[in-house]
Amino acid sequence: MIKRHIPNAITCCNLICGCIATFYAFQASFYLLDNTLSFRMKMSFYAIAVGFIILGAVFDFFDGMVARLLGVSSPIGKELDSLADVVTFGVAPSALVFTLFQEVQYPEFLEPIRSILPYSAFLMAAFSALRLAKFNLDTRQTSSFIGLPTPANALFWGSLIVGQHAFLVSPKFNAAFLLLFMLLFCMLLVAEIPLFALKFKNLSWADNKIKYIFVMGCIPCLLLAESCFAGIIVWYLLLSIINNANTNPDNR
Repeated sequence: MIKRHIPNAITCCNLICGCIATFYAFQASFYLLDNTLSFRMKMSFYAIAVGFIILGAVFDFFDGMVARLLGVSSPIGKELDSLADVVTFGVAPSALVFTLFQEVQYPEFLEPIRSILPYSAFLMAAFSALRLAKFNLDTRQTSSFIGLPTPANALFWGSLIVGQHAFLVSPKFNAAFLLLFMLLFCMLLVAEIPLFALKFKNLSWADNKIKYIFVMGCIPCLLLAESCFAGIIVWYLLLSIINNANTNPDNR
């Protein structure tokens, strides 16, 4: 039946979006090597890459929903979903950070490794794959998350790089900060930090208080324009940590 292939086709669209996003991220990198790319064109490559990551996230949201609606969920769909997510939410943001490493300022002590430090960005792809493998096997994550979801990580970096590019390549920021920041998010991907899920089973305040607070807090984040996703992800992390601190461990 054709309908059993529809969810997998949507998942493949996610994967294709990830491939295109990776291509455009590397396009900016290639042009940076010979300084032939104008600032406007470089930013357009970044924006296109981030746009395809966002489009991939849309496909990722709908593939599971469609599979459940059609009653055609399958083990191969689950595996295909993880493979697509590794590309779109692991490799693509790693390529963006790789390119950013070639643009940022370098302190003197990092100059000897300037040519190889950008490759550290692909640690994010490795940690994303590890996070997805853990998610597939972890029965605790059926109704919530443990560790930062890979789409959230990818959207954070994409939004940050496009929205705060001028600051990131200024003397106020440098490769050392970028490395530490990137390693922090690698750790967040696999950290044993419970994060609340955003799905509403009903509309009551008592059952969804943390989610309503999150939604209300997202409103000022939207004022950040291109950086809004980065602000929303940070708000999501902070609210989850606060919620965990105020929740009895026996009820987690």
